[in-house]
Amino acid sequence: MLEFARIDTPAEGNQAWSGANTRGLAVGLALTQEEVEQIQRLRYSVFTEDMGVVFPGAEDDLDQDRFDPWCEHLMVRELDTRRVVGTYRILTPENARKAGGYYSESEFDLSALGGLRDQLVEVGRSCTHADYRSGAAIMLLWSGLAEFLRRGGYRHLLGCASVSLRDGGVTAAEVWRTVSKHLLDPSVPRVQPLHRYPVEHLDSTLPARVPPLIKGYLKLGARVCGEPAWDPDFNAADFPVLLSTDRMDSRYRRHFGLERA
Repeated sequence: MLEFARIDTPAEGNQAWSGANTRGLAVGLALTQEEVEQIQRLRYSVFTEDMGVVFPGAEDDLDQDRFDPWCEHLMVRELDTRRVVGTYRILTPENARKAGGYYSESEFDLSALGGLRDQLVEVGRSCTHADYRSGAAIMLLWSGLAEFLRRGGYRHLLGCASVSLRDGGVTAAEVWRTVSKHLLDPSVPRVQPLHRYPVEHLDSTLPARVPPLIKGYLKLGARVCGEPAWDPDFNAADFPVLLSTDRMDSRYRRHFGLERA
């Protein structure tokens, strides 16, 4: 297992990350069950308040599922209060095999990614506290993901970018208008949703903005590699996003330390 500097003492030891601190924040992997529970509590709060998600089986206001024990949990924490304000969970190909597959396989047929699986890391359950959505926290999370890829020798990231349908699909329609051209690129593998969201019925006339997280993925060089799946539990359209380090914008490869010699 990769060992990272403790989130609250990023300068200790030889594992501290360059640039791991910014404005009183630090990024690293959760190392204790207590830290994982803080992350699960943040996820529960953000998903219920922002997306109206209902977790009927949740206990003690925690969002947890069968994949959590197999995942590494990346978090951004305030150094002074120790409050967790951002997170991603990371499922390596090795642990995906132990878990019986990736979480994404509950929504998509990933057969087209067969050749990538040995170097394919899945990320998900991304969220940030409402106080930290101006960019600093998400940049730290991306720095952490890049470091995880670099240390593990992984080349591909896969995730489901969820777009809430609470607005009747207006935002999902804008996302689809923006990314549908990716499916015309023959170099991008094509995955198939198991329960396809009917994009042809999306209202494409009302104005909307692409969510900042998805906009950030696109700037990094990610591609949407299939039509969205419908996630009834989260009341969301889930867009499958694939990011390969060799297709990242060169500026970001340099910024995140992934530029090859």
